Amino acid sequence: MTPVNGPRVDARDDAADDESSYEEAGTGKRRGRRPGREDTRAALLTAARELFSEQGYEGATVRAIATRAGVDPAMVNHWFGGKEGLFAKAVLELPFNPPEVLETILNGGPIDTLGERIVRTFVTRWDESGGGVFTALVRSISAREDAAKALRELIMKYLLGRIASELASDHAELRASLCASQMVGLGMIRYVAAFEPLASADIPTVVALVAPNLQHYLTGELNLERAE
Repeated sequence: MTPVNGPRVDARDDAADDESSYEEAGTGKRRGRRPGREDTRAALLTAARELFSEQGYEGATVRAIATRAGVDPAMVNHWFGGKEGLFAKAVLELPFNPPEVLETILNGGPIDTLGERIVRTFVTRWDESGGGVFTALVRSISAREDAAKALRELIMKYLLGRIASELASDHAELRASLCASQMVGLGMIRYVAAFEPLASADIPTVVALVAPNLQHYLTGELNLERAE
């Protein structure tokens, strides 16, 4: 995915970022020393991930993101060229190193516990971020095709598709898609729709309940003859 670069920062921008105080967006209140340039950028990315996750692309406004970050809304244009650029940087770029995740899943134990490792890895990472990028992508799919594409690539190209291919089994793409249906469905129920009691179930419970399905999809007999 192509990184999005913000506008060039000149001397006037540097001076603006170093002002001793600044006004919180829409409040008229002074909030003390303005954050440093990199702090401002990081705060916007964090706030954007949170709001895109909570409200999707259409619901998360530039002003709301800037307010949560504690900076002037103009900083969104300054750093990311606008809301679209901020979305691309905060949500569409992969939040992890795919080879490291694949190494953990593929080489972390025998093939017959592969389903357990997939579910545990996904849910652990999602829990740590409250659903994070996954939730932001799902909530934004209806508004942005690039969100749907990013979700497909995240699940199929970088993770489950690679895992199914590594097994050198029959119907690798179908097996990966079946696994994706399970994991995306789990993510939506647990983090987006928050259906209880699954939304608050602990990780060992989720692994025990969901992993057998993934294991069957990856290494079991698909019985495609019955579908014909």
